[in-house]
Amino acid sequence: GNNCFCDVDNASLARLDLERKVESLQEEIIFLRKLHDEEVAELQAQIQDQHVQIDMDVAKPDLTAALRDVRVQYETLASRNLQDSEDWYKSKFADLSEAANRNTDAIRQAKQEANEYRRQVQALTCEVDSLKGTNESMERQMRELEESFGCEANNFQDTISRLEDDIRNMKDEMARHLREYQDLLNVKMALDIEIATYRKLLEGEESR
Repeated sequence: GNNCFCDVDNASLARLDLERKVESLQEEIIFLRKLHDEEVAELQAQIQDQHVQIDMDVAKPDLTAALRDVRVQYETLASRNLQDSEDWYKSKFADLSEAANRNTDAIRQAKQEANEYRRQVQALTCEVDSLKGTNESMERQMRELEESFGCEANNFQDTISRLEDDIRNMKDEMARHLREYQDLLNVKMALDIEIATYRKLLEGEESR
């Protein structure tokens, strides 16, 4: 950027310098023409004094033509320098336009990429929200299942406790029945012995 401005400044300075030179030369040409006219007038006065008739216009066009040639050369040089400056400006402008177009393309591409990333982020955000919803739903179901299983487990535990009580009661009852059965067996055995004894006694009596 700075080099570009420096080149522009240098070109402007060069053009100003050439313009000053042209002005200076034009002033010099005017001065020389005035001087020449004065010399011609003086010569004509001298010739008139000597009654010599010479056409002084013969020399005059040569110097005028030479001065005109010099002026044309310098104007051509100034014009060529001006053309060079214009060409240089056009070239620089073309470079800057090309760079601007490149930057515009780069910005457009960056915007497209940014839009694409934004779209991807939105899609991912929607997906994350959806997954969050699913996760919350699953967590809620898990809590409900845990509560349900908790209730069922408590119910099972109550049932188990009840069954254990029933088993204990049945065991106690069985033990009582066994004791009663044992007592009955003992009574039966005592009666059997007593019956056997009576039978022997009866048989003894019969045999006598």
